[in-house]
Amino acid sequence: LYRRLLRQYPDARCELGSQTPFELAVATVLSAQCTDARVNLVTPVLFARCPDPASLAATPIGEVESIIRSTGFFRNKAKSITGLARAVIERHAGTLPASLAELVALPGIGRKTANVILGNAFGKNEGVVVDTHVGRLARRLGLTRHPDPVKIEQDLMILFPRASWTMLAHLLIRHGRRTCPARKPKCGECVLADLCPSAVLPR
Repeated sequence: LYRRLLRQYPDARCELGSQTPFELAVATVLSAQCTDARVNLVTPVLFARCPDPASLAATPIGEVESIIRSTGFFRNKAKSITGLARAVIERHAGTLPASLAELVALPGIGRKTANVILGNAFGKNEGVVVDTHVGRLARRLGLTRHPDPVKIEQDLMILFPRASWTMLAHLLIRHGRRTCPARKPKCGECVLADLCPSAVLPR
């Protein structure tokens, strides 16, 4: 599965634009219930105004809300990212930490977001990012029976080598968007069709 997906999508990567680990953390928080494309329209404006944790923490919450409004749930997200900025300053001297335990202790960062940051900003394979695409494909491909993201992640971590965990998520997300969407999966075009127990192929 992994080798075929890698051949199909050799350029798969994190599609959230960022220049620093902190920017990636903020972008990932903003991506909840929002497309990466929309986040990538908003973050350049936000990071031009707030290029680091100190400036984000000092920016009036109303201004932050105005900048990120189009990402949805903007009030909660504004609280999360400004709280994150303050916590990074107070607990880590303004530098985003690079460990899972320290990241998940920060406001707005759960295990999925921490895995995004660790894998893409720090090159650490601590887990597998399980978003809606990864969860859907993992079940369709028979890699898990669980609906819970934490249990899905645990199953994937057993099945795939640690060195592949970050890229595995990128590959499954890309495949989920292009070939295996929630509705009308394109089984006839799928490079995994003969390995997939859910494939429905034309006779």
